[in-house]
Amino acid sequence: MMHRNARVVLDDGYDIPAISFGAPVSAAGEVVFSTGMVGYPESLTDPSYRGQILTLTFPSVGNYGVPADVPGPEGLPKYFESDRVQVAGLIVADYHPAYSHWEATRALGDWLAAAGIPAVHGVDTRALTRRLRFSGTMPGKIIIDGEPARFDPAEHDLVAEVGLGRRDPIGPADGLHVVVVDCGVKANILRSLVHRGVRCTIIPWDRDPTEIECDGIMLTNGPGDPGRCVPTIEHVRAALARDVPIFGICHGCQILGLAAGGTSFKLHFGHRGQNQPVIDTETRRCYVTSQNHGYALDARELPSDFAVWFLNANDGSVEGIKHRHKPFSAVQFHPEAACGPVDTGYLFDRFLAQMAERRKGK
Repeated sequence: MMHRNARVVLDDGYDIPAISFGAPVSAAGEVVFSTGMVGYPESLTDPSYRGQILTLTFPSVGNYGVPADVPGPEGLPKYFESDRVQVAGLIVADYHPAYSHWEATRALGDWLAAAGIPAVHGVDTRALTRRLRFSGTMPGKIIIDGEPARFDPAEHDLVAEVGLGRRDPIGPADGLHVVVVDCGVKANILRSLVHRGVRCTIIPWDRDPTEIECDGIMLTNGPGDPGRCVPTIEHVRAALARDVPIFGICHGCQILGLAAGGTSFKLHFGHRGQNQPVIDTETRRCYVTSQNHGYALDARELPSDFAVWFLNANDGSVEGIKHRHKPFSAVQFHPEAACGPVDTGYLFDRFLAQMAERRKGK
């Protein structure tokens, strides 16, 4: 692999040297950071990172390589969260091209180069992260060979770029039927449902889920500003007039809150990583969760029939909401991820129980 001199430049003028180890191309995006220690194959293929240059705070990256891109038994990617690398670029402190893992088939740099994604190392990611924490996430560039155009998230329809593309139902034909509104769904959300015997019909973010007879509606994760998903919000608002159970994850939590009449705002630097603590407001139990979002709901603007379900233990932001009487709920974190490793998996079981109760009452 050819290593080239590179630069990382933020919109505020911050300019630091780096060394390329991915594709020898430049890229622009919103520069964000993740505090997770492991899981870069999953993070880099997470559709919620679309349009972003990801900075990993863990200093040593690449030592366990990348697994093969093969399908699992459900027809979904076995090891990744989507069918391609989603980030605009990657920034790390220390890259290790020599890898060791029994399932690895290639080096991280080779994988990114083949995908056309730039990556750099030799960066003081601690200093970069401190700057982002102080100033907030902002547009930036990885400059290797020619300077790219400035990235403006407002000019990109990110959710429309990351749909799964698959429309055939997956899961057992006789299981509870969930319509999955795909705003950029992670493969493991679908795996978590299918492994519980659920049949999933996946529809685009701008299609009305109430057109399909089902036992429940899943609102998925996705990139960018939830307020731009106007068709999704309008369709969910119509769905709230019914008693079909609704469960949202991450971006889906914001969509549910906006459909109910709430408001969202952009967090200063977001929550990204596998070590984000949240507190259940009812039990006061704290869970360590996986998260990847830059927006949150405003607790003060929630309608009276919705309650704050989870709070972030670090900054007090909303991490989950639920209706006080009806089967509508959502969480900002990812219960399908393996932090605890399955501490919050019960949220899927709760959703299934609500659907089963509705089917029983028909």
